[in-house]
Amino acid sequence: MENQHYQQLVRTFQRLSRFSHLSAVAGWDMATMMPPGGSSARGEALAELGVLQHQILTAKNVGEQLAGAEQENLSEDERANLREMQRAYAQAALLPESLVEAKSLAGSRCEHAWRTQRKNNDWQGFAPNLKEVVKLSREEAAIRADARGGSRYDALLDIYEPGMTSARLDVLFSDLKGWLPDLLQQVVEKQASRPCLDPQGPFPTDRQRDLGLHAMTLLGFDFEHGRLDISAHPFCGGVPEDVRITTRYNEEDVLSALFGVIHETGHARYEQNLPRQWAGQPVGQARSMGVHESQSLFFEMQLGRSPAFLQHLLPAIRQRFGDQPAFTLENFITWSHKVKPGYIRVDADEVSYPAHVILRYEIERALIDGDIEVDDIPGLWDEKMQQYLGLSTAGNYQNGCMQDIHWTDGGFGYFPSYTLGAMYAAQLFSAARSALPGLDDSLAKGDFSPLFNWLRDNIWQHASRFTTAELLTLATGETLNTRYFREHLTRRYL
Repeated sequence: MENQHYQQLVRTFQRLSRFSHLSAVAGWDMATMMPPGGSSARGEALAELGVLQHQILTAKNVGEQLAGAEQENLSEDERANLREMQRAYAQAALLPESLVEAKSLAGSRCEHAWRTQRKNNDWQGFAPNLKEVVKLSREEAAIRADARGGSRYDALLDIYEPGMTSARLDVLFSDLKGWLPDLLQQVVEKQASRPCLDPQGPFPTDRQRDLGLHAMTLLGFDFEHGRLDISAHPFCGGVPEDVRITTRYNEEDVLSALFGVIHETGHARYEQNLPRQWAGQPVGQARSMGVHESQSLFFEMQLGRSPAFLQHLLPAIRQRFGDQPAFTLENFITWSHKVKPGYIRVDADEVSYPAHVILRYEIERALIDGDIEVDDIPGLWDEKMQQYLGLSTAGNYQNGCMQDIHWTDGGFGYFPSYTLGAMYAAQLFSAARSALPGLDDSLAKGDFSPLFNWLRDNIWQHASRFTTAELLTLATGETLNTRYFREHLTRRYL
């Protein structure tokens, strides 16, 4: 049989993909539907599944087949798939089975308890669970760092954003810190002289859900292969054939859930448009979490908050919630572009958002590298919130260091993806605008197909064939350049 080593690997990774599918749907159910009493049994089942996947991926014959496939006569795409297989194998083979299981169990336990503890502002109850997750994440980071060199934190960062290092992030983020605080202040001052009306609620949840479904339809979400539900923290999960997105509702705020849905729809469209001929193979998966966040922020910020899209959305809002003075077009756009530093990252405007990410990045890096301990987090969080956003979170754990789900299951290294994603998204939108001269006209008419076709051609169809830098260069003509993000914010808000 031709390329027999490679063909055996294809079958192994197809099998792994099916287990990932089951794991993703069980995780989605845990966050949305599962009764509270099912937590412990579900955590054990997911840990068992994680161990099984680890065993399949790290089996001795997989290493031998990878070596054998290197010598075989593969096409360019097959070579790219083999490269991604080797990366997945190398990442997994480092970790002992016992650590994979312990991490999964600790993460499930911490995340499930967090849902109630966060509501109750219960840092004292949360900290012991988090300490266990941190201990295991440090073990993982140490093993990975020993194998690849570099810092422990960089070893985790590489899982989410291959090739990225904290040294590179420090350069990008210090550039942001150089101009963003002034820009934020200028925007806040400018907006203070142009007050706008706040929409008056309540906004019933069932109508908000209906509005979210309407927005998903406008944005091309495929309901044959996905659905919308409610969870404690908005997310997108599942698999390309069955994408699950969630949001949370606040009856006093009409936009929070809506833009949560638009954000997750960006993730979902990327997943739903990955190349089907590579389904179940590593090369057919999303490139990185930074690229994934670029798609959600492209939808939420670049497109979703553009005047053309807001103009298109407004009649649907009036239809569901009645007309009111706040729903004139000019006021609605001004209100949607309101910049106000706040406590909650997922509700933050795009000007203050990077400050939330840089704060988390600095804390989690120090935590994984052993420079601080879990007990230091609340104090540091408060200090950095005051420094970056002028707000204090002293004693307010619920809206401070307990607000995110990422650390509960050991997702250290993920947060930088959001601001990398915002920068990628600005660069991509700028390139799309250059490539599509009539773009603004078509957006104003509610025709988003030219933009989605451009994304499909330049990002979605390539999946993991290229590195992130190569993908960005193919789509925009250059590697990451922070200039586009700065220009976007300046143009929209000043």
